[in-house]
Amino acid sequence: MHPISTLPQCAPPQSTSNLRIVRLEPLVPPARLAALLPIDTAATDTIVAGRQAVERVLSGDDPRLLVVIGPCSIHDPDAARDYAAKLLELSHKVADRLLVVMRVYFEKPRTTVGWKGLINDPHLDGSFDVATGLRLARGLLIEIAQLGLSTATEFLEPITPQYIADTIVLGAIGARTTESPTHRQMASGLSMPVGFKNSTDGSLQAAVDAMQAARTPHSFLGIDNEGGTCVVSTTGNPWGVLMLRGGRSGSNYSPDILHEARQLLEKAGLPTRMIVDCSHANSGKDHTRQSIVWRDVLAQRVLGDRSIVGMMLESNIHAGSQPVQSDRSKLAYGVSVTDGCIGWDETESLMIEAHSQLK
Repeated sequence: MHPISTLPQCAPPQSTSNLRIVRLEPLVPPARLAALLPIDTAATDTIVAGRQAVERVLSGDDPRLLVVIGPCSIHDPDAARDYAAKLLELSHKVADRLLVVMRVYFEKPRTTVGWKGLINDPHLDGSFDVATGLRLARGLLIEIAQLGLSTATEFLEPITPQYIADTIVLGAIGARTTESPTHRQMASGLSMPVGFKNSTDGSLQAAVDAMQAARTPHSFLGIDNEGGTCVVSTTGNPWGVLMLRGGRSGSNYSPDILHEARQLLEKAGLPTRMIVDCSHANSGKDHTRQSIVWRDVLAQRVLGDRSIVGMMLESNIHAGSQPVQSDRSKLAYGVSVTDGCIGWDETESLMIEAHSQLK
């Protein structure tokens, strides 16, 4: 029998968890943020009326053209408020023929790396102060709704909707996530209409499939308003719409491709309603070409293509784009830090032009 001192020593068990996690930082529960930043009556009225108006456009009951317009991404809440005030005034001038919804995007999907948006990195310095980002985003959305202006945003992180979805009139699932089962399930439970963009390769089928999936009930893992893990069960969302943004194969707003899109939608038993994004691959990622797409699609609508129910423009106070910098004093006011945007003067001109041509 071996002495105790000579018995084999057992190695401590190796860790198998969180080997590449630097830290885990708790967030305020959605219900707590909603209590800190509640939606008042004025904002609620804007959101409810805005959702109903978008639904009427998608159903064909409202003949107006839906225009989703605003910065590629929000990085400066003050500039966003300035832009919202301008857009609200313009929206009143064209309200009989255009239904205007402000693009207020806080989450940016990246093909490789880059700034991920105001929610993820509100200080633009890689500090990833998500708690502040969520507070800024929700506060800004409520302020814009209080003005009387509807908002649209893309939902990227599946937890984000619990914090801001009650303020949104039109949601979007992006080109990089339209094939994601997680995002299709999420869309099935969202309280507003949702647009599904074609995939980055230009495929329309992926977005059509997403619309079908989101119309059906789902049960999936998520969080509740108190931040606890739960099983989310949904009814399905009947208010999906195809968003055409072009792809690696080129643009997809020509009459032939719109005809193909209508056929795919009909085959799937879906409403033949589409929104054309005038930026991204449809403009070759050149903001100066957005007006070309806008006028082309507008002409198709004027000539009688009622399947075109909306258009999107990336617009800011000033045209172009600039690199992200943590020193905000070096950033030009009202200029995008992501994709290039058209400036306000061109924005107003294109909207007035569309109003004059539509009936």
